[in-house]
Amino acid sequence: MAPPKPDTTSVVWPTGAPEVGDVARRSREVSTDDIVKFTDLSGDRNPIHYDAELPAATRFGGLVVQGGVTTAILNAVVAEDLPGPGSVFLHVDWSFTAPVRPGDTITGEVEVLEVRHDKPITKVRTTVTRDDGVVAVDGRALCYTMPLPRES
Repeated sequence: MAPPKPDTTSVVWPTGAPEVGDVARRSREVSTDDIVKFTDLSGDRNPIHYDAELPAATRFGGLVVQGGVTTAILNAVVAEDLPGPGSVFLHVDWSFTAPVRPGDTITGEVEVLEVRHDKPITKVRTTVTRDDGVVAVDGRALCYTMPLPRES
């Protein structure tokens, strides 16, 4: 019989592990400056992000921001709020269900679905919702939280 696996939660989450049902969210307005910054970072110069006339004639109906701009808010929620500092994505499964446009305010939300206590792994539901209530990104993610050195 193998010995029980250690509970790592007190080292990784000194104030306590996340619990199933915990929710965190952040909101921000998306701007054309975000498109430019993401293009500088990624090289994504798709005309649907820049040419107002071209995407107006597509199913998008107008300019859209890059998916990386839209989902970046989820990185902030995971790393800053829930599961919190030291957390990174191990796996994401996201569906982009509606466009986000410059001027939209988006809210990234993370809800804890499962917490492992033998390893600092958390499964979360992830959504990005526009200010008109339309869900633009929906999915799940697996997060790993590493212990961070404590300040002395």
